[in-house]
Amino acid sequence: MIAAVASITALALFAAACGTGGTGARDEGPAHASAVAGAVASPVPSPSGTYRRVDAVALLLRDPAVSESVKRGLKPCTGHEYPLDVSYGDLTGGPVDDVVINVLTCADAVGIGSYVYRDEKGTFENVFKTEESPVYADIEEGQLSVTRQFYEKGDPVSSPSGEIVTPYRWKGGRFVPGKSVRNEYSKSAGLGTVAPAEDN
Repeated sequence: MIAAVASITALALFAAACGTGGTGARDEGPAHASAVAGAVASPVPSPSGTYRRVDAVALLLRDPAVSESVKRGLKPCTGHEYPLDVSYGDLTGGPVDDVVINVLTCADAVGIGSYVYRDEKGTFENVFKTEESPVYADIEEGQLSVTRQFYEKGDPVSSPSGEIVTPYRWKGGRFVPGKSVRNEYSKSAGLGTVAPAEDN
């Protein structure tokens, strides 16, 4: 009797552990500061059936909007793993999920370019790019969010002074920036203060 109860309990725990996996297509990439260089996201197709996986490396290399310097640096960090982070989600209201690609450095996972591709009659076309490093783009609540870190004099690459986060909405066939937020990192406590960014 005791053995039977133990077996049932173990089986229930195993089933519960298996049920705590992913939740489908990832909605946003990891924070750029903690992104793992060499890792390319492999999201699961979304329930809506609008997901279509792309070859991110090939897409970037054949895109004339991607700078030659980014293309030259697009090499595997180890083996066949490229320093890319790829997210899929609905940003533009198209029939197929849009693709957000971040290109990172192998050494310290600093974002050197962020791009968004939209399906246009079966072909993914570049509808957004920024190569103002360090930069990272992700999907937050159905809109594009672009984070640009900034450094003050004396800051090491691993410790920026803060970041400016800008939301973008798809309007009139292009991404329109919203109001930016400036986050200043506390050097002592590792915490940040938030303030609206100054308009240029």
